[in-house]
Parts: sequence; C-alpha cells; structure tokens
Amino acid sequence: MAEVEETLKRIESHKGIIATIVINAEGIPIRTTFDNSTAVQYAALLQQLVMKARSTVRDIDPENDLTFLRIRSKKHEIMVAPDNGYLLVVVQNPCE
Repeated sequence: MAEVEETLKRIESHKGIIATIVINAEGIPIRTTFDNSTAVQYAALLQQLVMKARSTVRDIDPENDLTFLRIRSKKHEIMVAPDNGYLLVVVQNPCE
C-alpha cells in the first residue's frame, strides 16, 4: 500500500496534474484528489467508457486487451490505466 501511495504522490507532483482517482471494480472512487461528487461522476462515466473500449478491442482481436485509454479535450486530458479490479485515472491540463 505504501508503494501505491508513493506512486500516486509522484504522479500528482507532475506539472499540470489536476486530479487523480483510483476506482474499484464496483465503480466507486476509493482514493481521489477531486471533491466527492466530481469523483463519483468521473468514476461512473469512465468505468462505462473503459468497458466499451475494452469490448471494442476484444471484438477486433479476442486475444488482445485494453491497457491504456487517453482522452484529450479542449480543457483536459484524461488518462485511464485499467488494472485487475481497479482503474487509475489522471486528469491533467494538456497545455502545461
């Protein structure tokens, strides 16, 4: 657990990072630097998007799997790293 905390602190120290969220398999944010309502909104929407992206990757090649998802908008860049039972979400300002 200390290794996870250390990794998250290292990520959060990078320039332009707005927030990080760790989401469990049920779609509940278990650690976040966002306020609770924003974290819950991101968690619900991103979990659905990751499931669809993973399904798409597997439809194209059943032996493949989603390892990273990056979404860039005018305001933010959202990076999602799915792992066994968890999603790591990093939101950053793409201009920094």
